[in-house]
Amino acid sequence: MIMQPPSASWQHTTVLLVEAVDALLTDPEGVYVDGTFGRGGHARRVLGALSPVGRLVAFDRDPEAVAAAREGGDRITDARFTIRHARFARMAEELAALDIAQVDGVLLDLGVSSPQIDNPARGFSFRLDGPLDMRMDTTRGESAADFLARAGERQIAEVIRDYGEERFAVSIAKALVARRAGGDAVRTTAQLSEVVARAVKTREPGQDPATRTFQALRIFVNAELEELEQGLNAALALLRPGGRLVVISFHSLEDRIVKTFISRHSKAVYDRRAPFAEPAPVRLKALARLRPGAAEVRANPRARSAIMRVAERTGAPAGAAA
Repeated sequence: MIMQPPSASWQHTTVLLVEAVDALLTDPEGVYVDGTFGRGGHARRVLGALSPVGRLVAFDRDPEAVAAAREGGDRITDARFTIRHARFARMAEELAALDIAQVDGVLLDLGVSSPQIDNPARGFSFRLDGPLDMRMDTTRGESAADFLARAGERQIAEVIRDYGEERFAVSIAKALVARRAGGDAVRTTAQLSEVVARAVKTREPGQDPATRTFQALRIFVNAELEELEQGLNAALALLRPGGRLVVISFHSLEDRIVKTFISRHSKAVYDRRAPFAEPAPVRLKALARLRPGAAEVRANPRARSAIMRVAERTGAPAGAAA
């Protein structure tokens, strides 16, 4: 039986709310992007800090998040606010449609929101039984259950190993394919948890055996790492000199991409094929790396793995003459 808590319990506590918005805003009259609206915690604080001529454009690929911004008692009716149902990797195209060519800051709060995790119908959590969906955008793409119903053992193992850093990936993949061959393919979160629990021999204290497998399938189904790479490049191209990039990540795979991206664009790059040519200019300056304090983690345990990185755009806009 699928247990479904009341929707009122699907509340989201925004991580690093004050720190992220303080790092993002450099000009109250500027134009800012919230690439991951969620339930609008960061967005509302940004709007509260903007002047009457400031502007905030938000993106979310989850239609439920977009609906929350547009409908109901918690909708945002501020004329300075616009939300688009789109992936943040497409922010350049979406902003161009609004006649916005440059912005003063981009905020990306990665991962899954509490309303997504806590609603069993979305299939993100192993704690409540529900359909094994895991798509952030439920209007398109392949669900986790559909992927497990068609993929070969090797591909399943690679996904669980590469995106979940799960050392028992091969054993889990074998068990999933064996169950499917027996005519009982995994279709729910409880079924997946059961298979993983039998295949995983040991686990870190306090961690559910299914944690890494659920993370891996979610990242794969939503192409989250590819989205992040594309979104970072889009943000860099849009930021004005002095504009800020603020990214909050929740696991090492995401943070590694963000750290590498900032580091790569914080150095002058020389072309070895043209040793006398001018190096590509520095585009970013790393400003900060922050983690939630003890009080925030006590109040919101989901914040414990968060890392926020802040960088500032330097020089001329990307694509302009140096």
